[in-house]
Amino acid sequence: EGIEWIRLHYAFPTGFPMDVLDVMNEEPKICNYLDIPLQHISDKILKSMRRGTTQEKTTKLLKEFRAKVPTMAIRTTLIVGYPGETEEDFQILKQWVKDMRFERLGCFTYSHEENTHAYNLEDDVPEDVKQDRANQIMEIQGQISWELNQQHIGKEFKVVIDRKEGGYFVGRTEFDSPDVDNEVLIDAEKHYLKTAEFVTVKISEASDFDLYAEPFVN
Repeated sequence: EGIEWIRLHYAFPTGFPMDVLDVMNEEPKICNYLDIPLQHISDKILKSMRRGTTQEKTTKLLKEFRAKVPTMAIRTTLIVGYPGETEEDFQILKQWVKDMRFERLGCFTYSHEENTHAYNLEDDVPEDVKQDRANQIMEIQGQISWELNQQHIGKEFKVVIDRKEGGYFVGRTEFDSPDVDNEVLIDAEKHYLKTAEFVTVKISEASDFDLYAEPFVN
Protein backbone atom coordinates (compact mmCIF):
# COMPACT_ATOMS: atom_id res chain seq x y z
CA GLU A 1 0.00 0.00 0.00
CA GLY A 2 1.17 3.50 -0.75
CA ILE A 3 3.75 2.48 -3.36
CA GLU A 4 2.74 3.45 -6.89
CA TRP A 5 5.71 2.34 -8.99
CA ILE A 6 8.28 -0.43 -8.65
CA ARG A 7 11.05 -0.33 -11.25
CA LEU A 8 13.48 -3.10 -12.17
CA HIS A 9 17.09 -1.96 -12.51
CA TYR A 10 20.36 -3.62 -13.37
CA ALA A 11 19.11 -6.94 -14.71
CA PHE A 12 21.82 -9.32 -15.93
CA PRO A 13 21.33 -10.90 -19.39
CA THR A 14 22.35 -14.43 -18.41
CA GLY A 15 19.83 -16.43 -16.41
CA PHE A 16 17.16 -13.72 -16.51
CA PRO A 17 14.02 -14.98 -14.69
CA MET A 18 11.39 -14.75 -17.41
CA ASP A 19 8.50 -15.11 -14.92
CA VAL A 20 9.29 -11.52 -13.89
CA LEU A 21 7.67 -10.50 -17.18
CA ASP A 22 4.40 -12.21 -16.16
CA VAL A 23 4.38 -10.15 -12.96
CA MET A 24 5.08 -7.03 -15.02
CA ASN A 25 2.02 -7.77 -17.15
CA GLU A 26 -0.24 -8.62 -14.19
CA GLU A 27 0.76 -6.08 -11.55
CA PRO A 28 0.02 -2.40 -12.35
CA LYS A 29 2.63 -1.20 -9.82
CA ILE A 30 5.48 -2.86 -11.72
CA CYS A 31 6.64 -0.34 -14.32
CA ASN A 32 6.79 -1.67 -17.87
CA TYR A 33 10.49 -0.85 -17.88
CA LEU A 34 13.66 -2.88 -17.69
CA ASP A 35 17.19 -1.63 -17.20
CA ILE A 36 19.62 -4.25 -18.53
CA PRO A 37 23.21 -2.97 -18.97
CA LEU A 38 24.49 -5.00 -21.94
CA GLN A 39 27.84 -3.16 -22.32
CA HIS A 40 28.66 -4.48 -25.83
CA ILE A 41 27.48 -6.91 -28.47
CA SER A 42 30.59 -8.04 -30.41
CA ASP A 43 31.13 -11.68 -29.36
CA LYS A 44 34.88 -11.07 -29.04
CA ILE A 45 34.40 -8.15 -26.66
CA LEU A 46 31.66 -9.92 -24.67
CA LYS A 47 34.02 -12.86 -24.16
CA SER A 48 36.83 -10.56 -22.97
CA MET A 49 34.38 -8.82 -20.62
CA ARG A 50 33.35 -12.24 -19.25
CA ARG A 51 29.69 -11.46 -19.84
CA GLY A 52 28.74 -15.11 -20.36
CA THR A 53 26.57 -14.41 -23.39
CA THR A 54 26.71 -13.81 -27.16
CA GLN A 55 25.14 -11.45 -29.67
CA GLU A 56 22.73 -14.18 -30.79
CA LYS A 57 21.58 -15.02 -27.26
CA THR A 58 21.21 -11.35 -26.26
CA THR A 59 19.20 -10.46 -29.37
CA LYS A 60 16.92 -13.46 -28.79
CA LEU A 61 16.40 -12.42 -25.15
CA LEU A 62 15.42 -8.86 -26.12
CA LYS A 63 12.96 -10.16 -28.72
CA GLU A 64 11.42 -12.38 -26.03
CA PHE A 65 11.07 -9.37 -23.70
CA ARG A 66 9.24 -7.40 -26.37
CA ALA A 67 7.00 -10.32 -27.35
CA LYS A 68 6.00 -10.87 -23.71
CA VAL A 69 5.58 -7.19 -22.72
CA PRO A 70 5.05 -5.21 -25.96
CA THR A 71 4.75 -1.87 -24.15
CA MET A 72 8.03 -2.29 -22.23
CA ALA A 73 10.72 0.38 -22.42
CA ILE A 74 14.13 -1.29 -22.44
CA ARG A 75 17.07 0.72 -21.16
CA THR A 76 20.66 -0.36 -21.71
CA THR A 77 24.12 1.07 -21.21
CA LEU A 78 27.05 0.44 -23.53
CA ILE A 79 30.80 0.86 -23.24
CA VAL A 80 32.94 1.87 -26.24
CA GLY A 81 36.72 1.84 -26.41
CA TYR A 82 37.13 -1.32 -24.32
CA PRO A 83 40.65 -2.80 -24.67
CA GLY A 84 41.00 -4.53 -28.03
CA GLU A 85 37.85 -2.98 -29.53
CA THR A 86 38.56 -2.76 -33.27
CA GLU A 87 36.73 -0.67 -35.84
CA GLU A 88 34.97 -3.90 -36.88
CA ASP A 89 33.78 -4.54 -33.29
CA PHE A 90 32.48 -0.98 -33.12
CA GLN A 91 30.64 -1.29 -36.46
CA ILE A 92 28.93 -4.47 -35.18
CA LEU A 93 27.80 -2.53 -32.08
CA LYS A 94 26.66 0.46 -34.12
CA GLN A 95 24.55 -1.64 -36.50
CA TRP A 96 23.03 -3.53 -33.59
CA VAL A 97 21.97 -0.27 -31.88
CA LYS A 98 20.26 0.74 -35.14
CA ASP A 99 18.52 -2.63 -35.38
CA MET A 100 17.40 -2.95 -31.75
CA ARG A 101 15.92 0.57 -31.44
CA PHE A 102 16.22 0.77 -27.66
CA GLU A 103 13.76 3.09 -25.98
CA ARG A 104 16.51 4.29 -23.62
CA LEU A 105 20.26 4.04 -24.02
CA GLY A 106 23.39 5.49 -22.43
CA CYS A 107 26.91 5.14 -23.82
CA PHE A 108 30.16 5.55 -21.89
CA THR A 109 33.80 5.51 -22.87
CA TYR A 110 35.92 2.78 -21.30
CA SER A 111 37.94 3.91 -18.30
CA HIS A 112 40.94 1.89 -17.08
CA GLU A 113 40.10 1.11 -13.44
CA GLU A 114 42.31 -0.75 -11.01
CA ASN A 115 40.97 -3.95 -9.41
CA THR A 116 39.01 -4.90 -12.54
CA HIS A 117 39.68 -7.84 -14.84
CA ALA A 118 40.20 -5.47 -17.79
CA TYR A 119 42.94 -3.57 -15.93
CA ASN A 120 45.32 -6.38 -16.94
CA LEU A 121 44.58 -5.62 -20.60
CA GLU A 122 46.25 -2.84 -22.55
CA ASP A 123 44.08 0.29 -22.72
CA ASP A 124 44.85 0.54 -26.44
CA VAL A 125 41.98 2.63 -27.87
CA PRO A 126 42.95 6.35 -28.01
CA GLU A 127 40.76 8.75 -26.01
CA ASP A 128 39.68 10.72 -29.09
CA VAL A 129 38.58 7.48 -30.80
CA LYS A 130 36.62 6.42 -27.69
CA GLN A 131 34.86 9.78 -27.56
CA ASP A 132 34.09 9.77 -31.28
CA ARG A 133 32.58 6.28 -31.00
CA ALA A 134 30.44 7.31 -28.02
CA ASN A 135 29.24 10.37 -29.95
CA GLN A 136 28.31 8.23 -32.96
CA ILE A 137 26.26 5.86 -30.79
CA MET A 138 24.43 8.71 -29.06
CA GLU A 139 23.72 10.40 -32.39
CA ILE A 140 22.02 7.21 -33.62
CA GLN A 141 20.13 6.90 -30.33
CA GLY A 142 19.04 10.54 -30.46
CA GLN A 143 17.37 9.93 -33.81
CA ILE A 144 15.71 6.69 -32.61
CA SER A 145 14.48 8.43 -29.46
CA TRP A 146 13.10 11.36 -31.49
CA GLU A 147 11.19 8.98 -33.77
CA LEU A 148 9.77 7.00 -30.84
CA ASN A 149 8.81 10.21 -29.01
CA GLN A 150 6.85 11.52 -32.00
CA GLN A 151 4.53 8.52 -31.58
CA HIS A 152 3.56 9.80 -28.11
CA ILE A 153 2.08 13.09 -29.32
CA GLY A 154 -1.62 13.22 -28.50
CA LYS A 155 -1.41 10.33 -26.03
CA GLU A 156 -2.11 10.40 -22.29
CA PHE A 157 0.41 9.29 -19.66
CA LYS A 158 0.53 9.09 -15.90
CA VAL A 159 3.58 11.03 -14.71
CA VAL A 160 5.21 11.72 -11.38
CA ILE A 161 6.34 15.31 -10.83
CA ASP A 162 9.99 15.36 -9.70
CA ARG A 163 10.74 19.06 -9.42
CA LYS A 164 10.19 22.57 -10.74
CA GLU A 165 13.02 23.89 -12.90
CA GLY A 166 13.02 27.21 -14.72
CA GLY A 167 9.57 27.71 -16.20
CA TYR A 168 8.59 24.03 -16.09
CA PHE A 169 7.40 21.32 -13.79
CA VAL A 170 9.55 18.28 -14.66
CA GLY A 171 7.96 14.84 -14.53
CA ARG A 172 8.54 11.28 -15.71
CA THR A 173 6.40 8.50 -17.13
CA GLU A 174 6.71 4.90 -15.91
CA PHE A 175 9.09 4.41 -18.85
CA ASP A 176 11.71 6.74 -17.36
CA SER A 177 14.17 6.38 -14.49
CA PRO A 178 15.17 9.51 -12.56
CA ASP A 179 18.17 11.52 -13.79
CA VAL A 180 19.03 9.31 -16.79
CA ASP A 181 15.93 9.06 -19.00
CA ASN A 182 13.46 11.25 -20.84
CA GLU A 183 11.51 13.93 -19.00
CA VAL A 184 8.04 15.40 -19.35
CA LEU A 185 7.93 19.22 -19.22
CA ILE A 186 4.76 21.07 -18.17
CA ASP A 187 4.50 24.86 -18.39
CA ALA A 188 4.62 26.16 -14.80
CA GLU A 189 3.20 29.55 -15.78
CA LYS A 190 -0.02 27.94 -16.97
CA HIS A 191 -0.37 25.08 -14.49
CA TYR A 192 0.27 24.50 -10.81
CA LEU A 193 1.44 21.02 -9.81
CA LYS A 194 2.91 19.54 -6.64
CA THR A 195 6.26 17.76 -6.42
CA ALA A 196 5.90 13.98 -5.82
CA GLU A 197 2.31 14.06 -7.10
CA PHE A 198 1.07 11.76 -9.87
CA VAL A 199 -0.88 13.47 -12.65
CA THR A 200 -2.31 12.43 -15.99
CA VAL A 201 -1.01 14.51 -18.88
CA LYS A 202 -1.52 14.70 -22.63
CA ILE A 203 1.60 15.04 -24.80
CA SER A 204 1.53 18.09 -27.08
CA GLU A 205 5.10 18.14 -28.44
CA ALA A 206 8.18 15.90 -28.47
CA SER A 207 11.91 16.40 -28.98
CA ASP A 208 14.66 13.77 -28.96
CA PHE A 209 14.78 13.34 -25.18
CA ASP A 210 11.89 15.45 -23.82
CA LEU A 211 8.11 15.40 -24.03
CA TYR A 212 6.00 18.54 -23.55
CA ALA A 213 2.59 18.07 -22.00
CA GLU A 214 -0.56 19.61 -20.58
CA PRO A 215 -2.36 18.21 -17.52
CA PHE A 216 -5.31 16.17 -18.78
CA VAL A 217 -8.74 17.31 -17.69
CA ASN A 218 -11.86 15.24 -18.44
